[in-house]
Amino acid sequence: MPLTDLPLESLRAFRPEVREPADFDAFWTTTLAESRAAGADRPVLREPADTPITGLVIEDLTFPGFDGEPVKAWLTRPLLQDGREGDELPAVVEFNGYNGGRGLPGERVGWALAGYVHVFMDTRGQGSGWGSGGDTPDPHGSGPAQSGWMTRGIHDPADHYYRRVYTDAVRLLDAVRALPEVDPTRIAVTGGSQGGGIAIAAAGLVPDLWAVMPDVAFLCAWERGLQVALSDPFQELGRYLAVHRDQRETVLTTASYLDGVNFAKRITAPALFSVALMDAVVPPSTTFAAFNALASTDKHIEVYPENGHEGGQTYQWLKQVEFLKARGA
Repeated sequence: MPLTDLPLESLRAFRPEVREPADFDAFWTTTLAESRAAGADRPVLREPADTPITGLVIEDLTFPGFDGEPVKAWLTRPLLQDGREGDELPAVVEFNGYNGGRGLPGERVGWALAGYVHVFMDTRGQGSGWGSGGDTPDPHGSGPAQSGWMTRGIHDPADHYYRRVYTDAVRLLDAVRALPEVDPTRIAVTGGSQGGGIAIAAAGLVPDLWAVMPDVAFLCAWERGLQVALSDPFQELGRYLAVHRDQRETVLTTASYLDGVNFAKRITAPALFSVALMDAVVPPSTTFAAFNALASTDKHIEVYPENGHEGGQTYQWLKQVEFLKARGA
């Protein structure tokens, strides 16, 4: 398969002009304050998961997300030694790819087996495209939209689907920080594709994270993705605009409030990205646009020249483990 985008030397220097609204920070400050207030009297719930796994603790976590609405996650952690509380553990909060749900308990155990508290967020309204399903509805409608989530609420950033998802991610970090077994100074975020884009947004909105580790990150440089992506989800925008020919400025203005490049400019946490040069789903230039915009001084990107959207998979996970160990895990 040929390269799907610019050559690597051009990608390393790629810094496209990305629209940034003057009220970007105010928009997100207000959004998060409203959701924190709405969920202030709604506790984080933890219940034992229904699973035959006994070598780890797996819990069904429910936390108040956007507007205080209940969102699900799996919490997986090592067993406590000798039945006693041990030292606080580092945590990895993970977000999922497009159209996948949190699945079944015990499907993702690598981080817990490596000694971390692992929290895997369900993505509201998704979970029926692949995997084992999801459990969190999205109780909000939208105006006319293409199939998928890119154009849901596209006429107004306050109504857009990803405003709710990014807020869910931040509120999950609020919940994880308060867990008694978690060291609040060592919380990292990660995810692949859509999950990588959500991780970037969360790290841009939560200033004191330990690390951000997005893989083949989607939801960055939306206008560039619209221009060069070979497939969905970016092409949901193209099909919408092919019908709504007079809405291009509205669409791109809304997208600017949700673009990972604008969040990356605000990230100061250590960052380990990955990208695949034969990715037909997420053009490498869109991920590099976010990486190159990072405010972090400790930033690294792994490049997989012969891979598509699957990226580095377990090879990249091993690099992530080493990255955290080198920073105090």
